[in-house]
Amino acid sequence: MKNFKYLVLGTLFGVILTKSEVVSWFRIQEMFRFQSFHMYGVIGSAIIVGILSIQLIKRNRLRTISGEAISLPDKQFSHGVWIGGLLFGLGWAITGACPGPLFAQLGSGVPAAAVMLLAALAGTWTYSALRDKLPQ
Repeated sequence: MKNFKYLVLGTLFGVILTKSEVVSWFRIQEMFRFQSFHMYGVIGSAIIVGILSIQLIKRNRLRTISGEAISLPDKQFSHGVWIGGLLFGLGWAITGACPGPLFAQLGSGVPAAAVMLLAALAGTWTYSALRDKLPQ
């Protein structure tokens, strides 16, 4: 029962993703074919909200709910980031799904989402098995 709030928030997030057509395979394909601004607008809005949120956290020295300081360490460049991003984008373009909308697609009854979920789990397992051998 203590996790009920997460179920409610997750359900609300899924409804928003579905209603905004972010989970639509057609919309995702439009984005990768540069035929529509819809998905770029959604992604761009998320980037702007993220930038503003991080600036608010840093400037106001905000703390977590439990009172701990929020630490945002600088990131180090790694070739694994662009290689992983390329693989992720390729999979996203081919399947029409990424991890967030994948569960909303599954919940809205898209049968192929079950196969994509299994493939995502297999990819995660493969990464964990090869992590020590990959450039990081």
